Amino acid sequence: MREGVTVAGHRLTGRTRSSEVGTWADAVSPDGRRSGVLRFDPRAVATAQARERLVAAVGADVRLQRGGPIGLLTVIDLVAARDEVWLITTRAAPSVADLMAAGLLDAGGAATVLLETAQALLAVHAAGLAHGALHPGTVVIGEDGSVLLAERGLLRAIRDEHASAEQDVAAWASLAGTLAATCARDRAAAVLGWASTAAPAHGLAAVRDALLAEREAFPGLGREGLARAADGLHAPASPPTPSSPPTPVVPVAAGSPQGEAVTLLDLPGSVDDPGDVMMRFGPGVPTETTAAQIWRSGQTSAAVTATHSGATPPRRRRKRTTAWAGTLLLAILIAVVILWLRQSSTPPLAVSEVDVKAPKKTVRCDGRADFTGVVTTNGGAGTIRYLWIRSDNPEPLEQEQRISSGDTSVNLPLHWKVTGSGSFKGTATLRVLSPTTTGDPIQDKASFTYKC
Repeated sequence: MREGVTVAGHRLTGRTRSSEVGTWADAVSPDGRRSGVLRFDPRAVATAQARERLVAAVGADVRLQRGGPIGLLTVIDLVAARDEVWLITTRAAPSVADLMAAGLLDAGGAATVLLETAQALLAVHAAGLAHGALHPGTVVIGEDGSVLLAERGLLRAIRDEHASAEQDVAAWASLAGTLAATCARDRAAAVLGWASTAAPAHGLAAVRDALLAEREAFPGLGREGLARAADGLHAPASPPTPSSPPTPVVPVAAGSPQGEAVTLLDLPGSVDDPGDVMMRFGPGVPTETTAAQIWRSGQTSAAVTATHSGATPPRRRRKRTTAWAGTLLLAILIAVVILWLRQSSTPPLAVSEVDVKAPKKTVRCDGRADFTGVVTTNGGAGTIRYLWIRSDNPEPLEQEQRISSGDTSVNLPLHWKVTGSGSFKGTATLRVLSPTTTGDPIQDKASFTYKC
C-alpha cells in the first residue's frame, strides 16, 4: 500500500503490518486524527457469501460500540472500492506483538494486557459473541494505554467458521503463557503462568480477580506504562496540511481507473432501529445500496456511480424504480412508527434493589466461594455499571452488563478462589453504580468462612 493515497478520506502514512486477514496501515483521518485501515486479502473476500459474513461481523461490533466502550477497537466504517474491501478503525497500532518484539512490554504491562483483554472478552461473551482469533497480533494499545481487541470475528467470518467463548478462553490462556515467558521477575512470571493454566478450569472472571489480588507482583500495573511504550514505539503520524489538495481515493490495481469508495454499513443516523445495523443483502428488501450492487454483480463502483449520475436508463427500469421508491417510502414510515412505539413504551433502565447471597457452608481447603448478586430492575433495556468489592481487594475493577428489555431480575456472579491453610472470613459487596432509581449507588454484601 502506497504512502499518501487515501481510503474514504483516510490518508495512508506508509507504516504497515501483516494480519491473518490482510494488511493494516497507519492512516490519518480527514480531521487529522490517527486511524487504522485494514485492506482485506482480495482472495479471502472473493465470494459474495464471505463478504456478507464479513459485513455481519463488523455490523455486530458497531452495535456493541453503541452501548459504550467495551474494549474493542472502534470501527469507523467498512468500505469497498471495486473488488477491494477496507475496514477503517481508530488507530490500530502498535500491537502487543510489536511491543514484545521491541522489548517494551514489562511485567506491569503484561498484567494490564491480560486484565483488560479478560474484561473485554467477558463483555463480548455476555453479548453472545466471541473473538475467534485472539493472539498478540490482534491486541492493540490505544493512545491512552487502553488495551483493545482488534479483528473480532473477522477471520472466522471469512472462513465461515464458528467462534466460541471456550476457544477464546483457551487463546487467552495461551496469551498469558506467552507473556509469562517475557517476564524477568520470578513472582510475576509465576503468577502469569498460573493464570495460563487456571483460566480454562476456573474461567476468565475468577482468574482476572486473582490477578488483581496479586497486583504487588506487577510494578507499573496500569495504562500509563503501556501508553509510554506505545508512544515510544511509533512517532505520531503527521496530519495533512490544510493547503494540500485532497488525495484521490486509493485505486484498486495499478493502471486501472480510479473508483469511488462506498460504505457497506448503514451507520447510526438512519431511520432504522438504532439498535441494529442494516445489511441489505437478503431477499424481499425493496432496494439495494450501492455496496450491495457491488457485492451482487461484481460491477466497479465507477460503473455503479455512472448509472446513478446521468446515464439514461431503460424505460422499464424507470417504472420499476418508481415502484420500488413507493415501497421504500412505506417501509421507512413503518420503521419510524415501530421505533416510536418502542421508545414510548419502554422506560429507561433503572435498578431498584440489590441482594447478595453467599455460600452457607464453610469453604474448605483450596475451595471457591460462589456469590450471586441478584439485581432487580424496572424491566428497561440498558447497561448496568457495577463493582464487586472483595474485602481482600480495595481497588475493584468496574464492570458492565447489558440488559434486554423485559428482564426484571439479573444475576451477577462472583467466584472467589481461596488457597492456603488457616481460617479466613471474606466479605463481598456488590455495588451498582448506575442506573438506579434514586440516582445514587445501591449495594448489598454477604460473607463466607474459609477453614483449612
